[in-house]
Amino acid sequence: MKDPRDIIKRPIITEASSDLMENLKYTFEVDVNATKIDIKHAVQEIFKVKVKKVNTLNMPKKPKRYGRHSGYTSEWKKAYVTLTDDSKPLDFFETV
Repeated sequence: MKDPRDIIKRPIITEASSDLMENLKYTFEVDVNATKIDIKHAVQEIFKVKVKKVNTLNMPKKPKRYGRHSGYTSEWKKAYVTLTDDSKPLDFFETV
């Protein structure tokens, strides 16, 4: 099994994701090859909470230009993690 910190790359903190935090839903950028079960186990091991549900979303590459040079952004995977009602909020996001 992979290291949980290799599966969960970083939290995604935006205005929309901050609103979801009130409902115990957190957003992470995860490894492209990670499954929902891998993500669930990684969050439970890192933050010591119970995960109720995991929704994943593949973010496609987008065309970008910088002057006359053009290219694409990288593809990446986003995970919405819902915690159970009896679990505590993540301490990592309390300071945000």
